[in-house]
Amino acid sequence: MKFVILDRDGVINEDSDAFIKSPAEFLPIAGSIDGIVRLKLAGYTVVIASNQSGLARGLFSLSTLHEIHQKLHDLLQPYGVRLDGIFFCPHGPDDDCQCRKPKPGLLLDIARRFQVDLKTVTVVGDAMRDIDAARAVQANPVLVLTGKGRQTRKSAKELGKVPCYKSLSHFVDGILAEES
Repeated sequence: MKFVILDRDGVINEDSDAFIKSPAEFLPIAGSIDGIVRLKLAGYTVVIASNQSGLARGLFSLSTLHEIHQKLHDLLQPYGVRLDGIFFCPHGPDDDCQCRKPKPGLLLDIARRFQVDLKTVTVVGDAMRDIDAARAVQANPVLVLTGKGRQTRKSAKELGKVPCYKSLSHFVDGILAEES
């Protein structure tokens, strides 16, 4: 099974230190929608795993989060594709839950629900917490330089040999080129 897990903010859409609190604030990064479409058309299962502490902070409601995700679905719909799942952690950074990245709970939940071996899965993120979560389950981490990616690459000595791509679209270019 060809399987990719994507972080949301900073990978698919523009990130904001003030959080993405409404559908209007959900602004796709150039090429990200096309990248998801190309993955889906190439037979990939594509799932999102995202920390959404704005819920715990009271910055937006669960209903609003669903509206934001519906906007993403609506952007993909004209191309005839859908995400296979959206998994999110609703907790704050001090809640000590198991699902907030860098802890691996979201990824483990995805593996159980899809019955996939995480060693065969690529996890694409823009922050060290995404890389650490992938490493914790022996998945294959990838860093994109959108969102917090450039800052992560500069400050993270522990990145090692994690592949880096300019954007989600460039990652998709690379992974599809490997297949041909």
